[in-house]
Amino acid sequence: MIGRKKIFVSVSNDLYTDNRVNKVCHFLCEQGYEVVLVGRKRKNSQVLAPRPYQTKRFRLLFDKGPLFYAALNVRLFFFLLFKKVDILLSNDLDTLPANYLASKFKRNTRLVYDTHEYFTEVPELIARPKVRKIWLGIEKRIFPKLETIYTVNQSIANKYQVRYGKKVHIVRNVGPKWIPIEIKSRASLGLPEDQFLVILQGSGINVDRGAEEAIEAIQEIENAVLVFVGDGDVIPSLKKEVVAKKLEKKVLFFGKRPYEEMMQYTHACDIGLSLDKPLSENYLYSLPNKIFDYIQAGTPIICTNLPEVSAVVTRYDVGLVLPKMDVHSLTIALKSLQEHPERRIQLQENCKKAAEIENWEAECEVLSHIYPKINS
Repeated sequence: MIGRKKIFVSVSNDLYTDNRVNKVCHFLCEQGYEVVLVGRKRKNSQVLAPRPYQTKRFRLLFDKGPLFYAALNVRLFFFLLFKKVDILLSNDLDTLPANYLASKFKRNTRLVYDTHEYFTEVPELIARPKVRKIWLGIEKRIFPKLETIYTVNQSIANKYQVRYGKKVHIVRNVGPKWIPIEIKSRASLGLPEDQFLVILQGSGINVDRGAEEAIEAIQEIENAVLVFVGDGDVIPSLKKEVVAKKLEKKVLFFGKRPYEEMMQYTHACDIGLSLDKPLSENYLYSLPNKIFDYIQAGTPIICTNLPEVSAVVTRYDVGLVLPKMDVHSLTIALKSLQEHPERRIQLQENCKKAAEIENWEAECEVLSHIYPKINS
């Protein structure tokens, strides 16, 4: 449309399951902006459903590692350089170099940075100090020069503010109010109807996020099944373990699913897990969006004792906080809720009440100050 401000939103993923970015893009459209979301296209990337904004996915020669990030930023820089754009929205540090350099060539273009996590403290970088040093150098060079920054919770905002002395806004990764057209049955979702179902969902089922312990714990519980909906770097090894131990009926994998479909699985399960270990500052101060997905779906939570996560779970009494992250503690918590259905019902009711407070619509109040509505 003529006269509308244009925003290019950049990510390093394939756009399919990034719910935070999708929510922001929908919000920007409602504010009157013309939105283009830019990411990558992998060999196994699925076709995107129609969206109210444009999308662009790059095919790159490299799929991971330093050459991938270099190729992505070079391609992204030249793509953005020759586009008419009013706002560049960079999501996470791995798209920031291209956006920052492109903004330097565009006199009236505003750069906004949405950091979804404490990027330089993720386990993958902590284990590779030389690579971490490179990313930290990039962050130290660019972050102090940014004018508009927001992140996912107060703990991470505090860390950035102490490190760089910059004001950081908070836009939590809270799910929208979930109002399904219909509730699908367990059978239609391919789930057993007569079992105690435990779900671990999300797009980041990675190292140190408790998936291995969940598989061990479910073996100790009769009439119980563990459900994985999502993807991550440990999924291939988990599948091999399940086959080797002949646990195909105890552990089910459903892969990546669109948000609405994922929520149907979440709603169909009895318990939702969030088991990040505090082995890095990124995980210690994280507040995964799955916590709010569970709340919206009315699914009680079992979580590790991380400050941001446990604060939400205890504030609304929507689940159990593990005293420590190990198989024994997780098994006890699961058995407790399996054996006390009246407690599960109470937690489900508490989820419904919390869902009226903790939702994306409330978070949009902060975004509305960062991206003012455009009068048509």
